Amino acid sequence: MKTFQLEGKSREVAATSADQKRALKAMRKNNEIPAVLYGGEKVTHFIITKDSVRNLVYTPEIFVVELTIDGKKTMAIVKDIQFQPVTDAIMHMDFMEVSDKKPVVMEVPVVLEGHAEGVKAGGKLSLQMRKLKVKAIYTAIPEKLFINVDHLGLGKTMQVGSLHFEGLELINAKNAVVCAVQLTRAARGAQAKAQ
Repeated sequence: MKTFQLEGKSREVAATSADQKRALKAMRKNNEIPAVLYGGEKVTHFIITKDSVRNLVYTPEIFVVELTIDGKKTMAIVKDIQFQPVTDAIMHMDFMEVSDKKPVVMEVPVVLEGHAEGVKAGGKLSLQMRKLKVKAIYTAIPEKLFINVDHLGLGKTMQVGSLHFEGLELINAKNAVVCAVQLTRAARGAQAKAQ
């Protein structure tokens, strides 16, 4: 997994909710995003700039984040991002501290490889799940999960339960369909003529 460098500066949390709202509004106006780091000895509140996270948020890739807050380095992953519903601006980010001793849950992009038998017979391959949830030590999580579809026949599906990746535990429902070869009109017509 790639590493993304991010710098932040710690912030004070206001005592009252009205003061807190004012402080957060001022931060966002100043092109800054309030963020929280969980998973360590204590919860850390900090600020990052919108420009610094653009390549982290708006990408299909996954990263482990080398977070530097006031000179102290921590390895973390992005746990949650809150967007403004109308403007789609980032309102808040949550990070989770990671270690090589405790497993984490992350969504990893799926890549289909190979040429399905069902596609050769006139079917259409469709990817139903673009990402799968995996649980593992962060250093063992790959950037992408490659799934070979060579043996997938016409009208057949591949479910989460039939997949296995070394060192990874799949969290999704076992009967969830990852990809399928669907019958097209042309394939149905060819089947009807053959009978």
